[in-house]
Amino acid sequence: MSEIFVIHENDAWVEPLRAAFAEIGAPYREWFVDRGALDLRRAPPEGVFYNRMSASSHTRGHRHAPEHAGAILAWLERHGRTVVNGGRALALEISKVAQYQALARFGVETPDTIAVIGRENVAAAADAIGYPIILKHNRAGKGLGVRLLLSRAAVDEHLASGDFEEPIDGITLVQRYIEAPEPFITRVEFVGGRFLYAVRVDTSEGFELCPADQCRIEADAPAAGGIASCPAVAPSDKFRIVDDFRHPLIPAWERFLAANDIGVAGIEFIVDRQGKAWTYDVNTNTNYNPDAEARAGRYGMRAIARHLAGLLAQDTPRRAA
Repeated sequence: MSEIFVIHENDAWVEPLRAAFAEIGAPYREWFVDRGALDLRRAPPEGVFYNRMSASSHTRGHRHAPEHAGAILAWLERHGRTVVNGGRALALEISKVAQYQALARFGVETPDTIAVIGRENVAAAADAIGYPIILKHNRAGKGLGVRLLLSRAAVDEHLASGDFEEPIDGITLVQRYIEAPEPFITRVEFVGGRFLYAVRVDTSEGFELCPADQCRIEADAPAAGGIASCPAVAPSDKFRIVDDFRHPLIPAWERFLAANDIGVAGIEFIVDRQGKAWTYDVNTNTNYNPDAEARAGRYGMRAIARHLAGLLAQDTPRRAA
């Protein structure tokens, strides 16, 4: 019998999806991707495959999980399986540079950015962008490496300190800081490639904000090897789902998602003092804040479960034919 397969590397982040599947009685199986073997001589099982691989997998000790997932997705796509968030989605999940280039094709503006390889080249890139600047990792998730620096002296001090984090892929992004009139960003959620809801996220206490409930739990309990799942954790009241959200960029974001094989995503943007929106991150492994959803009566994982179950219902007769 065909099933839904959930490809992931973080057991905790799948728990809300398990509950959503149980509510609707959808058959599913989890595919935990870390180590193992992929027999390319065989055909994949029948079913619908949902990729939830995260750019931050290396912080949980799964250094090569995205590469492993990429091999699996190539195998599934070669055999014509139905995949949500396929190989192209994974490529964008692990590279903000790739995200920005793909967004630009649809007229979606991103902050001025220089991609830097080598710590010794960061200061010159910061001078070229102009201060203040943001440093961040190209392959990140959870706000890895994000640092606001106001001057060349601050950049030099940071680079000379032990606080500078080398990115896992070697690429540091030097980005123009977007000054907002209020300390918040907006995260727009999409399921099935369509707008679901928008959540306002308070950034007054920092940039490393993860909406998942598990992030709050794990902040004070580092994973094996001393690596915390979420380095900085916001209380749930920092997340508020916006009623009757409208934005002129929604059609462009949806076209971007469709063109890049992304069925489920959270897209983050910030509005500057002139009222201009800047998109700066695409999360294809999206999580939801349970308290904000309970207050609003909107549930992302339930929407995902229904979407996948609908695809499975379409896939079964197609395979039979």
